[in-house]
Amino acid sequence: MVKGFSDNEVKNNTQNTQIKEKKKGLAGFLKGKKFTYTLPGKKQINIFGSIVIGLNMILVLLVILYLKNQEFHDFVFNVGR
Repeated sequence: MVKGFSDNEVKNNTQNTQIKEKKKGLAGFLKGKKFTYTLPGKKQINIFGSIVIGLNMILVLLVILYLKNQEFHDFVFNVGR
């Protein structure tokens, strides 16, 4: 006899009583779907890079305008209330 095993076979006749719940929302939509990640192409990298650099330049311009122009500073201060 191998250690950890008995000669008597144990039969498990009990059924699984847990009710399987249907997945709702996003989990239900993604159930069974397989997603693969592909690296972006050169064109897509250039587009996203241009958008990021453009938004950063606009942010820097607005900060400089906020610090130098009192009317713009008052406008931002009043809109932020």
